[in-house]
Amino acid sequence: MQLILKHLVNMSSGNIHGIVKPLVFILFLLPLSSLTLSALNNSLGPNPAENIIRALGDWTLYFLLGVLAITPARSLFNIASLIRYRRMTGLFVFFYASLHFLAYIWFEQFFDMHKIIQDIIKRPFIGIGFGCFVLLIPLAITSTNKMMRRLGKNWQRLHRLVYLITGLALLHYFMMVKADYLMPVVLTLIFGVLMGYRFYQAGVMLNVLKSMIDLKAKENANER
Repeated sequence: MQLILKHLVNMSSGNIHGIVKPLVFILFLLPLSSLTLSALNNSLGPNPAENIIRALGDWTLYFLLGVLAITPARSLFNIASLIRYRRMTGLFVFFYASLHFLAYIWFEQFFDMHKIIQDIIKRPFIGIGFGCFVLLIPLAITSTNKMMRRLGKNWQRLHRLVYLITGLALLHYFMMVKADYLMPVVLTLIFGVLMGYRFYQAGVMLNVLKSMIDLKAKENANER
């Protein structure tokens, strides 16, 4: 009976996931859809190219923080199914980052490599942003189950780059803004909270591991 119930719960969970996943996919495309409609309606202000570039960069950061928030949210709210959306969220990070990069080299630099190099020298935050994009590429390439199996433990080590990428992306944001630092500060605080939770969890796991080792050592001593 217990096995039957477990099977029914798993089937129900799978069916719900099959319905929710396409909805989440559509939801993640809404920022791009809104931006596209604004561009078509000429409602992006006096500098539409800059607004497009910045909006795509903002959403890249939001999705980065979303990826980092999934594991804590899963643990705090006991929603195990959230983990199913982490890969898709991560791929949308790369999607919006690619559009952000493409918009910059197209609308601002018109694919002129000489101008891009000059801009990196003149404005270092451009180079930091480019570095973030480059670091995202191996994460996107290795996001498949096949690559996870092939890389083994190295897969997790590689994907820890997301912490460095988020930190650099926030630095890129801080260096870009000239006056209003409210949003970069808010996003940095969110990042700090998420990292603090991970450090706390790592400490808890370390204590559990230490307790298990001590218990095993006591058991061995008693056997002697």
